[in-house]
Amino acid sequence: ANGTDSKTYKGDRSPCGPSRVLHVRKVPIEVSEAEVVSLGIPFGKVTNLLMLKGKNQAFIEMASEEAAITMVNYYTTAAPHVRNQPVYIQYSNHRELKTDNLPNQGVRITCILVPLQSGMPSSAVVRLKAQAALQAVNAMHSGNMGLSGTATASDGGMMPGQSPVLRIIVENLYYPVSLEVLHQIFSKFGTVLKIITFTKNNQFQALLQYADPMNAHHAKMSLDGQNIYNGCCTLRVEFSKLTSLNVKYNNDKSRDFTRLDLPSGDGQPTMDPSMQTAFGAPGIISSPYPGAAGFAPAIGFPQAGLSMQAMPGALGPLTIPSSAMTGRMTIHGMTPTTIHSVLLVSNLNPDSISPHELFILFGVYGDVHRVKILFNKKENALIQMADATQAQLAMSHLNGQRLYGKVIRVTISKHQTVQLPREGQEDQGLTKDFSGSPLHRFKKPGSKNFQNIFPPSATLHLSNIPPSTTDDFLKDLFASSGYMVKAFKFFQKDRKMALIQLGSVEEAIQALIVLHNHDLGENHHLRVSFSKSTI
Repeated sequence: ANGTDSKTYKGDRSPCGPSRVLHVRKVPIEVSEAEVVSLGIPFGKVTNLLMLKGKNQAFIEMASEEAAITMVNYYTTAAPHVRNQPVYIQYSNHRELKTDNLPNQGVRITCILVPLQSGMPSSAVVRLKAQAALQAVNAMHSGNMGLSGTATASDGGMMPGQSPVLRIIVENLYYPVSLEVLHQIFSKFGTVLKIITFTKNNQFQALLQYADPMNAHHAKMSLDGQNIYNGCCTLRVEFSKLTSLNVKYNNDKSRDFTRLDLPSGDGQPTMDPSMQTAFGAPGIISSPYPGAAGFAPAIGFPQAGLSMQAMPGALGPLTIPSSAMTGRMTIHGMTPTTIHSVLLVSNLNPDSISPHELFILFGVYGDVHRVKILFNKKENALIQMADATQAQLAMSHLNGQRLYGKVIRVTISKHQTVQLPREGQEDQGLTKDFSGSPLHRFKKPGSKNFQNIFPPSATLHLSNIPPSTTDDFLKDLFASSGYMVKAFKFFQKDRKMALIQLGSVEEAIQALIVLHNHDLGENHHLRVSFSKSTI
């Protein structure tokens, strides 16, 4: 009944109905009891554990069948890894695990020793190790950080006093990642209390605080190194030295889910000065959602679809639009949400902006088909991108940026297309059709431009430079246009490309608008884009 009969194990390899007892296969022999128990903790209380180290197997008994079903559903689409090795989880044909009764213990322990060699510990010792692991991990899940000696860091457990705060870095940011996306991904592992996003070293980063340090531990173990999308947006997760976050504003860059009364603080820093010193300026990658205080409505994010099955208390499923490139997402979605490809840009400087300048700037993130500056409200414009994916990308990177002295706001418009003026209708050149422009960066499928999309930064990447062009000529070109040149360097292996660092991000945005496609002679037109590097 405890599973000692070999025929019983053969039965576990066949598909069987839901059971609160789960069979774990391919378990590395060096794995500790605490690591196996931690696989089940995010889904509910683990009530029993059976380790069969000689067979590289284990059995986990959950407190309820519902918790076991949620766990199997999740791990079916996101295979768990222990010690960098994949393990496989399925329902057992056992309804429960028979246990040895241990006096004065709140958890039940089953351990069967399969000897590998003489001198193996007795079953009593193994039983005590499993008991300690269950006690330690369940205690951590309840908020008790006093660990038993068997659940040490070397065993894959947690160190005493480990922080509930994670630091998250998103590398290779091909698609936008917002605060809402991070909340949905990380809330699968427990209650997320606070999130602060920011940019440091041209990387999108976040600090995220869980209610329970064990949730942070399991999220780090499961998500570190995973891609949100196929081949890009890689999560790097580490423990923060901070033990708590102090969020001042609820907006698209920071959120305290326990304090809905906080102001939006539009344009204000989201962190305390001490945290800004440690982690850099507030994030420049904003929420793609319109609405008061930047809060997202209760809809799926249109670019990401988590393979994680919905768990109680989590947000709705993430989704991907039909316009997105097939096969690009690692984390699969549910039902697509209708998202239009037209952006509404507000708070523009009407004395400085033109349709062509908006075409150049937004063209960094997608192919702009049409631009309309509103006739009666010239501080507002409609921009039609090639598809909804590019609209989301442009919005994520440009919302909140400063352009010609004003902080612009970018949201999804209710319009599906930008209408051209009727013949004879007064327009003053405020509406332009760029659908046939040779300056589109993304017309060619598989273009390298798709891999070189970065947030606005003070450092610009220059390319298509003629061989005879000198660094002094390029520095003078930018300086004579009114921009402060702080640094410049050619690429060592390819002098057709260079980096130039200007005085500020706003200067770099304006320089890109003015000097992209500038004629350098010798049939070369300068190509300008934002760089992730610094000089």
